[in-house]
Amino acid sequence: MQYKYLASRLENIHSDIRGPIYYRALEMEANGEKVLKLNTGNPAAFGFTMPDSIKDYIVNNVEKSLGYCDIRGMLNSKQAIVEYETSKGIPNLTVDDVFITNGVSEAASLLTTALVGEGDEVLMPNPCYSLWSNSVLASGGIPVYYDCLEENNWDPDIDDIKNKITKKTKAIVIINPNNPTGVLYSDKVLLEIAEIARQNDIIVFSDEIYDRLVFDGKIHNSFAKLAPDLTVVTLNGLSKSHCLCGLRCGWIVISGNTEKAKELNKALVVLASVRLCSNALMQLIIPTALKDTKYTNDMISESGRLYLQRKACMDAIDEIDGLSCVKNDGAFYIFPKIDTKRYNVTDDKVFVRGLLETKKILVVAGSGFGFKTPDHFRVVMLPEHKTLKNAMYEIGDYLQTLKK
Repeated sequence: MQYKYLASRLENIHSDIRGPIYYRALEMEANGEKVLKLNTGNPAAFGFTMPDSIKDYIVNNVEKSLGYCDIRGMLNSKQAIVEYETSKGIPNLTVDDVFITNGVSEAASLLTTALVGEGDEVLMPNPCYSLWSNSVLASGGIPVYYDCLEENNWDPDIDDIKNKITKKTKAIVIINPNNPTGVLYSDKVLLEIAEIARQNDIIVFSDEIYDRLVFDGKIHNSFAKLAPDLTVVTLNGLSKSHCLCGLRCGWIVISGNTEKAKELNKALVVLASVRLCSNALMQLIIPTALKDTKYTNDMISESGRLYLQRKACMDAIDEIDGLSCVKNDGAFYIFPKIDTKRYNVTDDKVFVRGLLETKKILVVAGSGFGFKTPDHFRVVMLPEHKTLKNAMYEIGDYLQTLKK
């Protein structure tokens, strides 16, 4: 997209999750067509409701949210975050290491504004949630993608990371569990990334918004726990684990007793003061939400909605010739692969557009996450399991029309 009067840094900013094909879906809906929108991780759109514990707290305490609060966030909420992140093994945290933000989206924007200058580089995974590339671009920086290997359970390619570090590298982004693949990185590869950051004096941004949404009894280890000596910025929130996307609840935790950490903390104080404070209503409910582990655990248990919905997706994929998928460990997403030797798919956006027009199902092309080959797409596994399974069958049916 070309802008004649606006800043040139906008030219490469995009979001295929809410891009042209999404707007075509809205057009279709406006014309009376029913579209199954599997493009955004928005639980409320699929009947997930607010936890009762949070609802009750808001009803009884809403008046406390009417005024501005501390630029870093409400004290008792920051204390709750410190307790939570400390329980994950991140050492030596205080409330002054915490900044409560309007979702992880604002957190990423604040961080890149503080750290990234014109021409600076930030390493990020390929595929990658576009929030990170867009935040870097908006700050005048350059996103540099390191490969994640599908044949190795989507673990990052350590050699590729090493080869892409330059004198301009300011930070490395980790999304764990990952979006769009939904996989949980191995501790082995996280420790290898830590060693790279250590040797090159690089800050690590660890996006852990899905850390509580992990299946099959697997354990998520915070990066900052594995590398307590490094400057690590951990990002988290309640949007996904407690289905509160619209309340925009996120936070930043800076760990590692380093000069870089201290400088970044000071810069965030300046930026946070400019925007006054984050949403006070959502801050109120953080302590209550972090105590309510049952709500999240119920979703991921073997009888829970998310677990059953993942099973429905994977069972259907197993039945569809020419479609495969690395089983996700967590989050809301699967990232299937199309066998392009069997099907005539040469442009993933054309495939996604055709699926929408033909089957009234909206997914996101893999290229929307920076993925190189046009043979993947992301599915949001939030509808009820029967609806999801039928949708996957419909995708398989559409593929048959593209058979070579």
